[in-house]
Formats: sequence, C-alpha cells, structure tokens
Amino acid sequence: MTIKLSIIVPCYNEEKNIPKLLAAFDAVINRHDIELVLVNNGSTDNSEQVLNQLISKYTFARVHHVVKNLGYGFGIMSGLKCAKGDFLGWTHADLQTDPKDIVKALSIIEEKHDDPRICVKGDRKKRPIFDQFFTAGMSIFESLYMGKKLWDINAQPNFFHRSFFDKWQADAPDDFSLDLYVLFMAKHLNLTVERFDVVFPERQHGESSWNTGISGKWKFIKRTLEFSMELKRELKRDPLYRSSN
Repeated sequence: MTIKLSIIVPCYNEEKNIPKLLAAFDAVINRHDIELVLVNNGSTDNSEQVLNQLISKYTFARVHHVVKNLGYGFGIMSGLKCAKGDFLGWTHADLQTDPKDIVKALSIIEEKHDDPRICVKGDRKKRPIFDQFFTAGMSIFESLYMGKKLWDINAQPNFFHRSFFDKWQADAPDDFSLDLYVLFMAKHLNLTVERFDVVFPERQHGESSWNTGISGKWKFIKRTLEFSMELKRELKRDPLYRSSN
C-alpha cells in the first residue's frame, strides 16, 4: 500500500513517554496510509527495550535505531531518509504536541489537493508569557538576520512533500538548527507555509534538554546565534541557495 504520510518521532531517553505516545497515536490514526517511524536516537535509558516490546502491537508504527546520538537533526534525518511517505515530517516524543495535530496537518494538505509546494507547520498557543516573549524575540532576530519572516521556528509538527526534502536533505544540519534550516529553505524556495494553531502543554515525563529555566534559555540563545551564523555561512556555500539567488 502507498504511504501518504510518514511521521518521524525522534526519541532520546523517552522510555516513560513511549507507551503513552504510541497509545495516543493509536487513538487518532484510523487509516492505513499513515506510518509512524520512531527513531531511537542513541538513547542511554531503556527506550530501545520499551520500543522493541511494544512496537509489534501497533501496525502503523516501526522503529529505526540510531546507535549513537549525533544530534537532534541527525535523528530526524535518519528517520526521514528511511520513510516511505509522499509527505514527510516530524514531531516530538515528549507529548507536548498532541497527535491529533497530525490529523489536522494532513487535513490541510488534502484540502490543498496534495500540493507538493505546501509546507504545514504548527503555531504554538497558550504558552507561558515568558516563553512567548522568548519565542518572539528569537523570531524577530532570525527574521532580520536571515532576511525571511521566520516565526515560532521550533513549533511542531512540520510536514512537507518528498520533492522538497529531496532538494535539501544532503545539506541539512545534524543539530537543533534543522528546524531553522527547513523553515528558511521553504521560504527561500517560495513554498506556501500553512500555519495552524497548536496547544503546547507541559512536558509529561522526563526533562527538556534545554528548557530548564533562565540559564537553559540563555544557553539556547547562545547556541541558536551560533547556529544562525554557521547556517548563513553554509547557505552561502549551498548550491541550491546560490542557484536561486
């Protein structure tokens, strides 16, 4: 059967979230042309064992194992490269993104008659004021620095046609700048980026690798600035970027 949509979920030390994650997707996936690819991204806890024990219960899901964690982006890219769908995308394993949002995203794609030039991305709502302020500040900086309107860059989920993926996959970064890179390239190639509201609640289990208070956000800001400068340098060397300028 042809797979229409592949959902990549990178899992790094998510042993407590995985059972609820699979159950949540099971409750909303009611068609046979959707696949869920859970990437065990070099986890050091019992994520691999939990995935291996549960995965056979869910016909829509499969596991892709990455032996060593080489970065957030690397895990997602590993899943995207083995995905079978005409449309591809990712979301997080921390249950802060409702699997129902995947259904909404697919509905938007189908309302646009499966247009290969459409990208669908969440737009986070009902977040704490400080988080909204942080996101607004980073969005304004990135938009000015990169020369494109880039808002709520790290919002989930993200979906796009395989033909778009084929254009940039060889140059995609392996780290947290993947979200920035993909949104920027969608804008740069004049794709239609459709945003829709998603609620972003508190993480249910485990800890964020960066959102750990003011010090964590400051580290994230510093890291993002470094990512942005490096990304801009890389883009100048990117044949796809140069050929369209």
